[in-house]
Amino acid sequence: MDDEDLMKHADWKLIPEYMHGAIRRYVEHGKRPGDFLTAVICNDLFRAVDRADDTNIKLLARYVIFFYNYTPHECWGSEDKAKAWIASGGLRKTPQEERVA
Repeated sequence: MDDEDLMKHADWKLIPEYMHGAIRRYVEHGKRPGDFLTAVICNDLFRAVDRADDTNIKLLARYVIFFYNYTPHECWGSEDKAKAWIASGGLRKTPQEERVA
C-alpha cells in the first residue's frame, strides 16, 4: 500500500471533521497547517496543548495514532521533518504557488 492509499484508508473518525481538510492539505500538498496541527506534527506537546481548542485538547492521543498509522513517516515527528515536507510539496509535490488554500 503506497502513501496515497494510506490516506484513502485512514480512520478519519479519529479526528474531528473540521480538521480533515487541514490534514489533507498538509499531507497531500505540503500546505502549512495552523498552530495546533503544526505543534502535533512537530511533536511539540507543550505547544499542542497550548494551541488546542476544547475538542482537540481531549483528542491529542488520537492525532498521534492517526499520523503514525495513516500518514508517511517523513511528514511528522520533528520541526525539521515538517519543514522538509512543506518544502517538498507533500505527496503530490505541489509547487508552492499552486498550493490550495
